[in-house]
Amino acid sequence: MATTETGQTTTETRHTTTETGQATTETGPTTAAAHGGWPSPVDAALAAAHDGRPEYVGTVGDELWWTAPRPAEGGRRALVRRRADGTEEGVLPAPWNVRSRVVEYGGQPWAATARPTGGPLVVFSHFPDQRLYVHEPEAGADSAPRPLTPVSGFGGGARWVDPVIHEDRGEVWAVLEEFTGPAPTDVRRVLAAVPLDGSAAEDRGAVRELSDGRHRFVTGPRLSPDGRRAAWIAWDHPRMPWDGTEVQLAEVTSDGTFRGARTVAGGPAESIPQVTWDPAGRLLFASDRTGWWNLYRAEPTADGGLGEPVPLHPRDEEFAGPLWKIGLTWFTPLENGLIAVVHGKGTTALGILDPDSGTLVDVAGPWTEWAATLAAHGTRVVGVAAGPRSAYELVELDTRTGRTRIVGAAHRDAVDPAYYPEPQVRTFTGPGGREIHAQVYPPHHPRFTGPADELPPYVIWAHGGPTGHAPLVLDLEIAYFTSRGIGVAEVNYGGSTGYGREYRDRLREQWGVVDVEDCAAVAAALAAEGTADPARLAVRGGSAGGWTAAASLVGTDVYACGTIIYPILDLRGWAKDETHDFESQYLEGLVGPLDGVPDRYVERSPIEHVDRITAPFLLLQGLDDVICPPVQAERFVARMAGRGVPHAYLAFEGEGHGFRRADTMTRALEAELALYTRTFGVTRTDVPDLDLRS
Repeated sequence: MATTETGQTTTETRHTTTETGQATTETGPTTAAAHGGWPSPVDAALAAAHDGRPEYVGTVGDELWWTAPRPAEGGRRALVRRRADGTEEGVLPAPWNVRSRVVEYGGQPWAATARPTGGPLVVFSHFPDQRLYVHEPEAGADSAPRPLTPVSGFGGGARWVDPVIHEDRGEVWAVLEEFTGPAPTDVRRVLAAVPLDGSAAEDRGAVRELSDGRHRFVTGPRLSPDGRRAAWIAWDHPRMPWDGTEVQLAEVTSDGTFRGARTVAGGPAESIPQVTWDPAGRLLFASDRTGWWNLYRAEPTADGGLGEPVPLHPRDEEFAGPLWKIGLTWFTPLENGLIAVVHGKGTTALGILDPDSGTLVDVAGPWTEWAATLAAHGTRVVGVAAGPRSAYELVELDTRTGRTRIVGAAHRDAVDPAYYPEPQVRTFTGPGGREIHAQVYPPHHPRFTGPADELPPYVIWAHGGPTGHAPLVLDLEIAYFTSRGIGVAEVNYGGSTGYGREYRDRLREQWGVVDVEDCAAVAAALAAEGTADPARLAVRGGSAGGWTAAASLVGTDVYACGTIIYPILDLRGWAKDETHDFESQYLEGLVGPLDGVPDRYVERSPIEHVDRITAPFLLLQGLDDVICPPVQAERFVARMAGRGVPHAYLAFEGEGHGFRRADTMTRALEAELALYTRTFGVTRTDVPDLDLRS
């Protein structure tokens, strides 16, 4: 039952099925209680246990394979297979960890092929040593993965990503990232062929390089159906792949070498994040030449070039996204000539495109976000999708019937869905009248509501990237707060993807300005309309979002407190030698050239202006983070000492950029809640104490 403002009683009943299979019902009177103090079954351990999502889906014969998170197993990524009879099982036991570190964010870490006898053959990158291994899962209990590549003693070693098995050639082709010295920028990347017989495991000379190394970054080669051409994507500093990339096309000779590689599409101001071939041997790629990532098709020419690209479905929507990881897949051709594609503006859908007629038909269902991973098998397509009421799961579409079904990692409600947040997709107005996209999650509980005379506190979430996007999906970390009476607003600030190139280019040379302004504008709007308590607003973010959170505490007086997670805090340090190679020149576009605008680097760095911080904050950091290293967090905390501002610094052994271990995520989430309850004046007895020092 619920009590209305007039004092009348209404009845609210909800039914659900939990992970245990038990049906539950939430019914009873709604009690008014202080926001932030509501009891909730969504605890931090539960949120941590359900963190992460399936990735890198692929078909192996009639089976479906993917990688899956294992927070309770030290955060490793498991390789999982779904057999034809529907049973799921791990391909590799712990501690095997199927994850690449190429460009630190990794990418496609495995490849497998079905064989007539002996079962499948799989090649994968093992996270601890980054070597490629080959494994035959059905070779017997004593069979173990065998290394294919050597260990390198230089810097970060030799790493591999985006493998493709060419069993007829006795090789696996992949991207090799090889360090040549101790600095994070002492690195080269080439396409390389590794013998499947293991002869390169102790002999670097047995690795056959396919490309000439003239480009700083490359994606894995895609072989044409006739085996005569290979295509891949390349780019160079200071560009990021969403700024400009080039499609490389080379002839593949009879002995497997690449000849005559040349640029056939793209350029410094055109981003092409994926390229592949259709069954007829035509090149398919996504390009943002119109301001939106749309699909194109082109015929290779006899002279090794490419004919005029033809747009397949021009529309002011995104048919691809930012290439943060090597080997992401937003579209895949089917054997019947159709193309499965993830597309949308803000939210995304899975559509089936007829490239000849231009017809695009979307899949029906509750999913609002499709990840950049697709696999096709005959007329069936499998992707990874989620929605506001479900976490990421594997969804199969039968293109003959239009029917969908869940085929892996099926969502199971960890708690009664009555505790899930109910999002509102909003567009706010920022400085200069610009649009700001956001998802707002008001406090929500089946049996509690806030007092009539009290507005709820809100936390403004700034996503990472900053060339990223906050998806509209179920997130138990958000539910952790909303079910306790604390609202959350995820802001897709200027610079975010999903809204065209003009929207993401708003952040060019404006990092620390536009992102901060947009988050503050959303917070102020929520307060002005009576949705949020203006005295109890917080800001929170990780990585680039951690930067925005810290910059917001320095540059605005909007927030009562903030949570800063593995952040960038010192632009000059990050621009020189305090990050990895992939993003080492990212600030050229986000801030400007260091030599040209050195004062801007000082002006915007939170570490240079700790005297402006007056709000309490929590700083969370992984000690193995090479992207946003702990040295910046440690310098920041040292400068805050003795300034009279309450703050806490929690550093976690064994964690890198993005927390993966269940115990870390649990501790971090509880500490964040402890900051808010103390700052917002909320009384709770179930929150571990947070030692705030001044």
